[in-house]
Amino acid sequence: MNWLKIHISGLALTFFIALVSVFLGNLFPIIGGAVFAILIGIIINNIFGRPLSAVPGIRFTSKKILQWAIVALGCGLNLSEIFKTGSDSLYILVFTLSAAFLTAHIFGKLLKIDSNLKSLIGVGTAICGGSAIASISPIIEASDTEVAYSISTIFLFNVIAIFIFPILGHLLNFSDKAFGLLAGTAINDTSSVVAAGYAFSNAAGSYATIVKLTRTTMIIPVSIVFTIIMSLKKKRTAIKNNNSVNYNFKSIFPWFILWFIGFSVLNTLGVFNKSIINFTNILAKFLIVMALSAVGLSSNFKEMTKSGVKPIFLGLIVWFTVTVVSIAVQILNGQV
Repeated sequence: MNWLKIHISGLALTFFIALVSVFLGNLFPIIGGAVFAILIGIIINNIFGRPLSAVPGIRFTSKKILQWAIVALGCGLNLSEIFKTGSDSLYILVFTLSAAFLTAHIFGKLLKIDSNLKSLIGVGTAICGGSAIASISPIIEASDTEVAYSISTIFLFNVIAIFIFPILGHLLNFSDKAFGLLAGTAINDTSSVVAAGYAFSNAAGSYATIVKLTRTTMIIPVSIVFTIIMSLKKKRTAIKNNNSVNYNFKSIFPWFILWFIGFSVLNTLGVFNKSIINFTNILAKFLIVMALSAVGLSSNFKEMTKSGVKPIFLGLIVWFTVTVVSIAVQILNGQV
């Protein structure tokens, strides 16, 4: 009861913002509930100020509920279907993911962008936008302001992609499958992939969705890689400062990813029926919106503006590189 008393104010505030954001997201699907949640949270925090009583609940929502949302997403993943149908896209994913991370690292250094922000933009572009950023942010100990800025940057190019990708696909005379591969590998958010895919054709939309789901599973190995990198970084820092290494791999390992895998396996084995899958998908999306409202409520707009337009420029470079690589690999492989 004491825990609930401490957290109830923040939980209620984020829940209410999520309800409003989901409603607005349904009215304006191009923008989506997640972006509305961040924007509303930022406006409340930076204009009116968040209530002090709500801070514990807001922190809990932005961290724990965000992780629960990722776990719930696992209930809707059928790994056998993804690996069977999405196997054709795996070779392209290897190239696009590699290009995204390499480009983010190189140009992030050239633009002198903070390591966390650089990583979040790279992950968000490489894998699946907000969900990937949500998965990686606790591992690299990113601030809520960095999470909000990176998601906002990714959102900008999602909107642009919805409009220009179908036109680009027709100009390049892409087949339905070729465009599905392009949309599924080079557009970040799932809803944007679906919107662009079906704008081209029904067949392209269906195939793009499968490719995107296959891409989503990359959260698992990428999260583990980032965990190893962070572990090594902390060890080097401790040695450099002549401090005792008082942490271990277990303390920073993203255990929620194992739950994500576990529920995906259960769904693959047919444990969940259709109604449960539909419910958990809706629940996961709502929890993500709720968590991102907490991210917005914890974001300092002044801190965001300190980074200027450089992170947006980095997002553009990474997104453009991934798009070019996706097209080039298909052309070289004779897919087009």
